[in-house]
Amino acid sequence: MKRRDFVAGTLFAAGMSACDTQNPAEEINLPVSQDIFEWNMVTSWPPGLPGLGIGATNFAKRAEKASGGRLKIKVFAGGELVPPLEVFDAVSRGTVQMGHDSSYYHRGKVAAAPYYTTVPFGLNLNEMNAWLYYGDGLDLWHELYAPFNLVPFPVGNTGVQMLGWFNKKIQTINDLSGMKIRMPGLGGEIMQRAGAIQVTVPGSEIFTSLKTGVVDAAEWVGPYNDIALGLHKAARYYYYPGFHEPGPNIECIINKTAWNTLPEDLQEIVRVVSQACNLDMTSEYMWGNAIALDQLKMDPNVELIQLPQEVFDELRMHSIEAINDLSQKDDWAKKIEQSISNFMKKSSANQKITELAYLNMRINNT
Repeated sequence: MKRRDFVAGTLFAAGMSACDTQNPAEEINLPVSQDIFEWNMVTSWPPGLPGLGIGATNFAKRAEKASGGRLKIKVFAGGELVPPLEVFDAVSRGTVQMGHDSSYYHRGKVAAAPYYTTVPFGLNLNEMNAWLYYGDGLDLWHELYAPFNLVPFPVGNTGVQMLGWFNKKIQTINDLSGMKIRMPGLGGEIMQRAGAIQVTVPGSEIFTSLKTGVVDAAEWVGPYNDIALGLHKAARYYYYPGFHEPGPNIECIINKTAWNTLPEDLQEIVRVVSQACNLDMTSEYMWGNAIALDQLKMDPNVELIQLPQEVFDELRMHSIEAINDLSQKDDWAKKIEQSISNFMKKSSANQKITELAYLNMRINNT
């Protein structure tokens, strides 16, 4: 069911209830079961991480409160119950009922999975939510994950990310040659096509890896989370923009067998809480990144640098090639890419005369 249909139905129901003078208990379908469900949620995030980690905790708290205590979720940080990058497998097998992570961590198992985090030069935050809730994005996602016994939901978005922290300046595309970069998803593949070496490192190990030279550069999220991990103390050069993650969606995945045990009202609570958490996280990052960036700009040991246009253009070329290759090799990737591209063409025309035009005028006059 499309989100617009759900909203319309909810508003209609609310209006009818307000006008009805009968006993509400006679009109509302009360839960068939008052059983209490105690679930475990594993995540990919370091303990207490702002935004991502706290988002998982907020989900659990909201679900328990909205359900009147009937759905209790215990949250585990990355590595506490399962390794940070093995959330998908743990939920798929039914080791735990829920997971909170990023879909592009699973591209080795599901080639099209990165589309449900983000792809280079793809949808931004608002476009991603529009495609998921009002386009066919969410329906396609459910189909994609069905063979893995999973039910996915969007539960947050960080907005456009930074390119990352580097221990040497990038002036030409050749400077990327041989550089060891921590960058997951298709972004990492594109850096690899440009001559870099893609390295997979969980969030909790980025600081040490960058500080000790295990990697020469690393991207994480943006100012808000990067300060939390202390990355500004491990590298000097902070590059933008994050072409590789223009609107990275965060996923909640639920074991389908466990999902089917929930009565319909609890399933609907999970849907609504997921969307509430999505809004909350995007708002938190909009605020947190602005405050944290202001702090970083005052640090004399940090250099904020825009990626040279020449390098940016080269990476865009590699991005187009990588996405075309993926679409040719994987039917699901082709289907999802076509859906996104069709919407993005229309959205770009709208963004050009609305968000982009407004921001250009506002920023150029401040």
